[in-house]
Amino acid sequence: MPMFNPPHPGEVIRTEIVGAHNLTVTAAAKVLGVSRQALSSLLNGQADLTGDMALRIEKAFGPKMDTLMGMQSAFDIFQTRLRARKIKILPYRPVQAHRAIGPSAGGRASLAGERN
Repeated sequence: MPMFNPPHPGEVIRTEIVGAHNLTVTAAAKVLGVSRQALSSLLNGQADLTGDMALRIEKAFGPKMDTLMGMQSAFDIFQTRLRARKIKILPYRPVQAHRAIGPSAGGRASLAGERN
């Protein structure tokens, strides 16, 4: 069931991991082996959670990468659904195959390109 307006995963990571361990962004970035800027952008919702970052968080703090990436996916899906009306695409409808009657078909109808 889709969640209504799921939080950006950075918000959850900020409160449930970085904040829960009383770490500064600089200290958490050092633990994760990433730049302060990269972690700060994620925690402030300015960057998406990548698979690499999710794995680093799993290794350092425990939450499963799959769970973290699921949060990013739920966030992305919700945000995309908000923009759905702006994406103007018509449903695909296949074109009917043209029937050709030729001398090799012996007077029988065959689909174009069909071997007899």
